[in-house]
Amino acid sequence: MDGFFNVDKPAGPTSHDVVQRIRKLSREKQVGHGGTLDPLATGVLPIGVGHGTRLLEFIAGPKVYRAEIEFGVVTDTYDAAGQVTERHDPSGLRREQVAEACRPFTGPILQRPPLYSAVKHQGKRLYQYARKGIEVERPPRPVTIYRLDVLAWESPVATVEVECSRGTYTRSLAYDLGQAVGCGAYLKSLVRRQDGEFRVEESVPLADLEAALQSGAWEDLLYPLDFPIRGWPGVVLRPPRDFETLSGQMLPLLPGDLPSGLPTSDAAPAGPPERLLARGVNTGGVLLALLEYRPERSGWHPFKVFPKRGRPAFR
Repeated sequence: MDGFFNVDKPAGPTSHDVVQRIRKLSREKQVGHGGTLDPLATGVLPIGVGHGTRLLEFIAGPKVYRAEIEFGVVTDTYDAAGQVTERHDPSGLRREQVAEACRPFTGPILQRPPLYSAVKHQGKRLYQYARKGIEVERPPRPVTIYRLDVLAWESPVATVEVECSRGTYTRSLAYDLGQAVGCGAYLKSLVRRQDGEFRVEESVPLADLEAALQSGAWEDLLYPLDFPIRGWPGVVLRPPRDFETLSGQMLPLLPGDLPSGLPTSDAAPAGPPERLLARGVNTGGVLLALLEYRPERSGWHPFKVFPKRGRPAFR
């Protein structure tokens, strides 16, 4: 079992809970998720299984969220899970004011993470300090909001859609919008609609995936191993280069190995701008390795290899 499940996470379980449930039912030791969703949040949660866990870091592209933001209330966690710390009258607030307040938050911004978050400070998670009532400095971090649209307004709740870079906290965005309009706000609900190439329209509810794992009918739900990097050019590794690749050997460059449009780090999120990455596949199109072109040696370096593994046993 090597690849990805596109899980539609329900409200309640943590992302780690989802991983544990899939690990137990699949009997697969290597299971991980592609980006934490808070317990109350729902929607797309990419799950890597087997070799897929080694490709989670390459899930690229923006994330898209649909959020309900309630104005007039502030909580200590910036969402519905927290304790109310402030109440204000939002009755004079209008949709146009909310839309106008969104404008300064579009583009590259500096965002301060919530105190109740997994960001580390001096080796500890921020939420560990928060639970003890300890205030620590939270330096703002650069993030990018590509799009922030107000979809609906039913006072005092705005439904917004956010397209943002990885590392963005929608809870902080809700809090900051509340401060911008002067009456406070918190994140009432959140749905992740897209994470890179994974979209909510193609996701499978967690309960359905669990049933499929129990019955053994999971194969149609498993995304291929190279799904997150399917936009990378492929280098076909014919024998004996396929064996040499899996052995980690440097591969001399052959004619046709450098297709036009080979991605740089703008498309493949790692390394310096001149880094050239590609998929190394066998003649059947099966992913064998991730390759990096080394111009000083005129060849390919396999920096991740994916040897064939045995199929997990099910009861």
